[in-house]
Amino acid sequence: MSTGRLEAFSDGVLAIIITVMVLELKPPEGPHFSDLHGSATSLLTYLLSFVYIGIYWNNHHHLFQIARTIDGTVLWANLHLLFWLSLYPFTTNWMDEQFGQASVVVYGLNLLLAAIAFTLLTRAMMRIPDRRERMQEAFGTDLKGKISPVLYVAGILLAFVEPWLGLIPFVVVALIWLIPDRRIERYLQTHPETTG
Repeated sequence: MSTGRLEAFSDGVLAIIITVMVLELKPPEGPHFSDLHGSATSLLTYLLSFVYIGIYWNNHHHLFQIARTIDGTVLWANLHLLFWLSLYPFTTNWMDEQFGQASVVVYGLNLLLAAIAFTLLTRAMMRIPDRRERMQEAFGTDLKGKISPVLYVAGILLAFVEPWLGLIPFVVVALIWLIPDRRIERYLQTHPETTG
């Protein structure tokens, strides 16, 4: 089956996730610029989660650029990813409303499980015989993909020491992925015949 419906559905779900997150933002209590101070945490937690959703959308788009067809395993792997991403509004809001050890740990677990789900999606796509070599060549060693879960675990463990410390590795991962991952773009430029 083609990838069109999966991509359209995924784009729609990600758009809804962002919409739900922005609707959770609380406006300042007063009309002055100084009143924004009370909303600073909300804006920062929203920004971090928005960046993560953007990173997943970007990488998802790139991933499906080299896919001509998908199978049921890829569909379920994609739904698995969307499940963990759909929890971002919940974990983001909890961290905003009740910032502490538990909320940061749960947020970190949400980030970690979404990263694992994306890896599983990639592996599901790589197992399809007509695509395996193309995907392996396009992805290479995937250093960022390997270091991200390690940093998530570090953030989760640091949150047990001090919740703010736990956020540092989460921000580092977001910054690492903000630099666009050009592996697939480079691959498609050198192999234009493989575009899905």
